[in-house]
Amino acid sequence: MTNRLQVGMSFDRSFPPAFVTEAARVLEAGGAQQLWVIEDCFYTAGPSLAAAALTVTEQLTVGVGILPAVARTAPVTAMEIATLCGLGPGRVLPGIGHGVQSWMAQMGVRPVSPLTALEEVLVAVTRLLAGDEVTSHGHYVDLDAVRLEHPPADPPPLLAGVFGPKSLALAGRVAGGLVLAEPASPSYVRWSLEQAGRTPGDPGFHLAVFGVLCVKKDRAEAYRTMAPWLAGQLEQPRTPYTSLPFFDDLAARFAAKGVDGLATMPSEWWTELAPVGTLDDAAAHLQALEDAGVQSIGMFPIRDVEVARTQLADVVALATR
Repeated sequence: MTNRLQVGMSFDRSFPPAFVTEAARVLEAGGAQQLWVIEDCFYTAGPSLAAAALTVTEQLTVGVGILPAVARTAPVTAMEIATLCGLGPGRVLPGIGHGVQSWMAQMGVRPVSPLTALEEVLVAVTRLLAGDEVTSHGHYVDLDAVRLEHPPADPPPLLAGVFGPKSLALAGRVAGGLVLAEPASPSYVRWSLEQAGRTPGDPGFHLAVFGVLCVKKDRAEAYRTMAPWLAGQLEQPRTPYTSLPFFDDLAARFAAKGVDGLATMPSEWWTELAPVGTLDDAAAHLQALEDAGVQSIGMFPIRDVEVARTQLADVVALATR
């Protein structure tokens, strides 16, 4: 691996909060570059987890994936991000997205136009982090001469956590980059960049992705472990799957053979899909992502803290390979 791709673990939403400091310390001590914390309603809060991880490390970059645009006001979101930047200057990668609309409805903040809301928030937060005084009278962001007292000296790129064509196009115009949901294959990365009107390596546009990690000495065992997860994903496939060059064959194989068909599908399909298989297979996946323009990856371990503890070593091995 070269130094261009920054490799880390994603902290699953189901993990207990106290595990974040342990994971952060282990990752940094081993030489991994990143830890991504997840904010999903109604689990743990992203900024709190990120603050904890930043304060027990000195070099680890902490990504926040992702803050729902309308769950906080734009100034509060900017304050959260600026505070994290003060705790770990140059070590924060914040992401903002639409949020799951059913969750937004539960909280009474679902916007009529999620696209408009996201654009207004991205623009306002970017300006506030830059130290600007912001007056804005939009549909969702209404500010009167707001300025942060402690903006970051070097504002981080504000990443858009989105996946639809219209949202990707919006991100290409107003965001500082993208954070793409798992499983982000190289083909999905290229499709997303095309929708955003961007090319790999665009200056000032940071591309981060999430993946699912399963490394075994026997790749067949890794495939068997992850086949039920993939089967669940294929019940209602999203763009990360439909953009795969072999999606039609994959869907047909699943329809005909079920989970067993996924466990025995061609190894190159798994390598395209995720860091699953042997350590060499996972490294090949990461290299393909880097070649597609990815700069950061957070890999989700198995949703069991004890298993995740063992997988920290796999993240470190891939980050230092």
